[in-house]
Amino acid sequence: MKYTPINKSFFIQNRRKLAERLDASSIAVFHSNDVYPTNADGTMPFRQNNDLFYFSGIDQEDTILIVFPDSVEAKYKEVLFIIETNEHIAIWEGNKLTKDKARELSGIETVFWFHEFDTVFKQLAYDATTIYCDQNEHARAEKLIDTRNDRFIQSCKTNYPLHTFKRLAPISNALRSVKDPAEIDTIRKACDITKDAFARVLKTIKPGVREYEIEADIIYEFVRKGSRGHAYQPIIASGANACVLHYIQNDQVCNDGDLILMDFGAEYGNYASDLTRVVPVNGKFTSRQKEVYTAVLNVFKEIKKIIKPGVTLQELNIQTGKLMTRELLQLNVLKQEDLEKPNGEQAYKRYFMHGIGHHLGLDVHDVHVKNEPLKEGMVITLEPGIYIREENIGIRLENDILIVSNGNIDLMEHIPIEIDQIESIMHS
Repeated sequence: MKYTPINKSFFIQNRRKLAERLDASSIAVFHSNDVYPTNADGTMPFRQNNDLFYFSGIDQEDTILIVFPDSVEAKYKEVLFIIETNEHIAIWEGNKLTKDKARELSGIETVFWFHEFDTVFKQLAYDATTIYCDQNEHARAEKLIDTRNDRFIQSCKTNYPLHTFKRLAPISNALRSVKDPAEIDTIRKACDITKDAFARVLKTIKPGVREYEIEADIIYEFVRKGSRGHAYQPIIASGANACVLHYIQNDQVCNDGDLILMDFGAEYGNYASDLTRVVPVNGKFTSRQKEVYTAVLNVFKEIKKIIKPGVTLQELNIQTGKLMTRELLQLNVLKQEDLEKPNGEQAYKRYFMHGIGHHLGLDVHDVHVKNEPLKEGMVITLEPGIYIREENIGIRLENDILIVSNGNIDLMEHIPIEIDQIESIMHS
């Protein structure tokens, strides 16, 4: 692996917390993601199921985790299944994890080969009354295909119809939403790599460069620092493209006088970072561009002051709406009469269409408990924006914010955001 793994004590602790929340005589099962095909004999790069990784530390395909706290035999309280290296795999892909290496990474002593799962699980299932199953319950998720977890649920209901079935997502989402210091350190590393990539592109952006050339500079810096790559599909959007919230074509020429919005973040050790910056293609903001940029930065700074434990994202969004309205009036984008129309308090949404932030962790839009107030240890993004399509100006500024007992820590505070900082670096 390219990254330094988190110590196994973290995963041991996660399984202990999980076990404490399971009903008596329950068995919990987590499956790895599939390896998905592209075309012919090609496959997409493997990305581990985040819940499985969170509770095991194993970053390899064909992996299953069982947690059975009330097992009569102690060795079956935690069981791991990994793929066995055969001659074909050794020749074509290289050796997979050994059982000893899996024990070292996960802290799980009982390790079987993947092909032994059905036999072992049948033996354990009849000692349990409840089977907890894992499934992607993210509010934004689209269910287009069945995953291994989905197929396991279907087979369980066929083979063990008299068992009780329960959802793991409410437990795993609550646990994952509050980050351990080891996770925070990993996210910090991802943020540092992202900083280095931003510093690189500030030196290479100029009129005539194509958006994908900037994307190439970013991925170069990511990989050379031990990142697997982008935590999500990067947005490199110049000119009018910056007003398209999820623009990912990244294929246009960056023209003199335009702004370029860059929304990207390195993944490190399966953890995401998420940065957005806007810079002038020629290295110098126009007066109007400065006005809009400053308006967004004002909202960024004021919302950042009120991020603390006990506040909800909904409350932050309400306050953001009030600040955005003020700034848009000063920019003469909104008029006072706009506010006097029906639903006038929502007029700002024509120019700021998304939320002020989201949870961040193993997913860039990380799981959490809906409407739960912020807690110490949570990490969220802060990302106000103003998009004026009539003027081809789209500005969003985004940093990753750690919630601490007395407020927050900006994990990207060391990444330039002020106008004079950006202009100075681009001209140096």
